[in-house]
Amino acid sequence: MKDWSSLFPNKESFIVFTLYIVLFVFQGVFVTASKADNGGYDYNTTLVVFLSELLKLIVSATLYSYRRQQKPHLFKALVKNYQLLLLYFIPSLLYCFYNNLAFINLSHYDPTSYYILLQFRVVLTALIFQCLFKKNLSLFQWISLGILTIGCIIKNFDTANISHSSDIWSQIFNFYFLSINFQNFCSCLAGTYNEYLLKTKGSNVDIFLHNVFMYLDSVLCNFFILLCKGEVQNMLQDFQSLGDIFVLLITINSAVVGIVTSFFLKNLNSILKTYASALELVITAVACYIIFHIAITWYTVVSICLVSIAVAMYFKSPVNNANSNGTVDKDKKPLLEIVTED
Repeated sequence: MKDWSSLFPNKESFIVFTLYIVLFVFQGVFVTASKADNGGYDYNTTLVVFLSELLKLIVSATLYSYRRQQKPHLFKALVKNYQLLLLYFIPSLLYCFYNNLAFINLSHYDPTSYYILLQFRVVLTALIFQCLFKKNLSLFQWISLGILTIGCIIKNFDTANISHSSDIWSQIFNFYFLSINFQNFCSCLAGTYNEYLLKTKGSNVDIFLHNVFMYLDSVLCNFFILLCKGEVQNMLQDFQSLGDIFVLLITINSAVVGIVTSFFLKNLNSILKTYASALELVITAVACYIIFHIAITWYTVVSICLVSIAVAMYFKSPVNNANSNGTVDKDKKPLLEIVTED
């Protein structure tokens, strides 16, 4: 049993941990509450993502300017590190897909199912990590990934309408199942590439400036999607639909989630990330039962237990990114701590 003082060295770390869980639960609840009767959305979801990224950019730029001290002015830093700014278009575009797919997938899955299936990103991250970083996973880790996969599949059985047994598999492995796994893939690849930038091209760049690059590129990527969808000319009209209280909460909550996550990864550890993942699933299931009357089935209980056990097993011996001399830079986080919802 871990001593609480070792998990939470100060009051601020406990507050960040609590906010991290609550905000992620709220995000799923808010998006579900904003759905129309037909399961879709009466507002422009891409515009909501665009505004969330813009808000993150403003906050990140403010934080950099506030604590820059001897560092160059923001605009000078952008010009000086323009190559890094261009490289950030890759993870930014991937996170752009991720954030927009979240609305599509939450239109089909309830928040509990959605967050359980998102845990499959741990499996994808491990595979990407092994291929790109040439790190072999232990048997213990592979067993945990297998348990996690089984947990996700069990929950997808629950999500599918299994009343017609002949059509079970087509209902489970449908468009939304592929969509949520593509969302997981975007998250994993973006996190991997983000770590590459943090440790190579941008190793000497302030972390808040990294965030500015990420969110500036994200704003441009989302604007490009709006342009491709032919929705730029209707933005002023779409703004009127953003007056809904849940849409405002989604926009603000999404921006705060991004900032809180950066503090979580900077100040806390993978053990707490494990606890947070498990608590998110349980709290989301209870919240959805109370608010939306979504039943907590045995599939849900078994799936949450398996996923929580698997994640705990995996993070008990996480793969660290060691330097050539075998040490790990204390200022650089392991890959699985970096991969999160943007």
